Amino acid sequence: MTPDAHPHQARPTTEVDRIANDYLDALVELSPITATYLGIAGHDEDFDDFSPAGHTAQSDLRRNTLDAAAQATPVDHIDRVTLAAMKERLGLAEEMYAAGLDHMSLNVLASPLQGIRDVFDLMPTNTDAHWVTFAARMAKVPAALDGYVESLRAAAQMGLVSPKRQVEACAAQCAQLAAGDGYFVKLLSSNLISTNLIKNGDAGDDALGEATGAGPHPLRAAVAEASSAYTRMGEFLRDELLPQAPEADACGRERYELLSRFFLGTTVDLEETYEWGQLELARITTEMAVVAEQIGSGATIKEAIAILDADPGYQLHGTDELKAWMQGKADEVISNLAGTHFDIPGPVRTIECLIAPTQTGGIYYTGPSQDFSRPGRMWWSVPKGITEFDTWRELTTVYHEGVPGHHLQVAQTVFRSELLNRWRRMDAWTSGHGEGWALYAERLMAELGYMDDPGNRMGLLDGQSLRAARVVLDIGVHCGFEAPAEVGGGEWTYDKAWQFLTSHANMAEDFLRFELDRYLGWPGQAPSYKIGERLWLQLRDEVKALEGDAFDIKAFHRRALDVGGVGLDTLREAILDRPGG
Repeated sequence: MTPDAHPHQARPTTEVDRIANDYLDALVELSPITATYLGIAGHDEDFDDFSPAGHTAQSDLRRNTLDAAAQATPVDHIDRVTLAAMKERLGLAEEMYAAGLDHMSLNVLASPLQGIRDVFDLMPTNTDAHWVTFAARMAKVPAALDGYVESLRAAAQMGLVSPKRQVEACAAQCAQLAAGDGYFVKLLSSNLISTNLIKNGDAGDDALGEATGAGPHPLRAAVAEASSAYTRMGEFLRDELLPQAPEADACGRERYELLSRFFLGTTVDLEETYEWGQLELARITTEMAVVAEQIGSGATIKEAIAILDADPGYQLHGTDELKAWMQGKADEVISNLAGTHFDIPGPVRTIECLIAPTQTGGIYYTGPSQDFSRPGRMWWSVPKGITEFDTWRELTTVYHEGVPGHHLQVAQTVFRSELLNRWRRMDAWTSGHGEGWALYAERLMAELGYMDDPGNRMGLLDGQSLRAARVVLDIGVHCGFEAPAEVGGGEWTYDKAWQFLTSHANMAEDFLRFELDRYLGWPGQAPSYKIGERLWLQLRDEVKALEGDAFDIKAFHRRALDVGGVGLDTLREAILDRPGG
């Protein structure tokens, strides 16, 4: 048995737990992609139904679950939180569905276009049997995209089409995936493919063909069909959807309010938050100027960053060095923080750092399977041609994605089988809660002295500057608020948004262009990081004030993380409404 696998006596399963667990079981039947992400076996050959009928089926499940939850009687504090969380999460998902947002979903980062491809990154490929499953799912990519096209057409008939900028960029993504140097070609030529599955006439390849009923080389055939399907998808986006797409990037105030609530799990005053974002950005910029002086006497922020970029002490060469550095830093902080500021159970002390097979840029985290046979993983998607990396920029991101950030948050919740039902542990997720915690984790590492080095401190502040800037940009653009004076005031435009972003973020142009497209196409999500951090800090201060000298940071972290990824209103109520209260 894994150490700490069952540290406490399991809580008896209640009626509320059964409702939540039944919902999760039904959900993964309807959403095999969700099953793979959660590490729930038995669904890896299939895809979700992305057609209107598929969205209706998921809506029916949510409504039936909400009806059952409304009739349930909670027996304790944990049940009360579960009911509040399900009502809030599933209720908001129903509002999104009713608004047609599921059907029209298309953006550069988080829509079915990417999800259908991305799920393959999480599939095991260690054995011939794994590749049989991999090939079976790959063969179903065309049907999954066809269902998705049905929904996009249905949404278009209702006048719901993503902006032209998103449609054009997504069409380009399709072309990149299917290109001669794209994902599908690289998949078959990479060392991921075990050689006995692709050599002509090899017994292993014949066995794969028999198992799938696809004849020889079914993996090759499936990959070719998937590639062709993405080519057709790109043609549909360019030829049919693009002419119907609006020019304006802004989604409008009404839709934005719904999306903000969905990503935060709370309602914020958008005008006040817009003003706060500008004040927070000014505060961060002032602090960056102080650190710049420490890096180089008389240096501006831009000059200090140039000094850091040229310093070999912060440089990594090649992805092998990058991967080793990520793993070393992640392992170090787990060792240092376990037992001091956090309770870190045995299975959670393992994190795997990997270079992603895609080249879109960015770092992200995927959680462990429910039995921890697949560990939590930190992925770095390295853009094409990038071979040099600066640790001063990225140390704070390792803390964000690893420990005490997403890995501790997600994996520790998955671990709490004695405390939480499976839905609470595995599927309850709110961006403002999760991303807010990850930013809180970065700040906590600075409080603990891990970012005292001026270069690393500049990296932390540079990341904070980006997060604050997008609060302003995202809310301002989509809600139609007046632009800041530094970009000339008046109405936000793409050029003003670009000027504002590049004034407060010190990253490569290609990365920032993608970032801006992300904000414009996925309203409300990017601000959830910084707003979530703000609300996490407010909650900690509130608990400190209530407990006085008895406040214990480790106990606060344990109590907060044990709630799981609920909305921020539900989190606050759960922490302040103590068991028995």
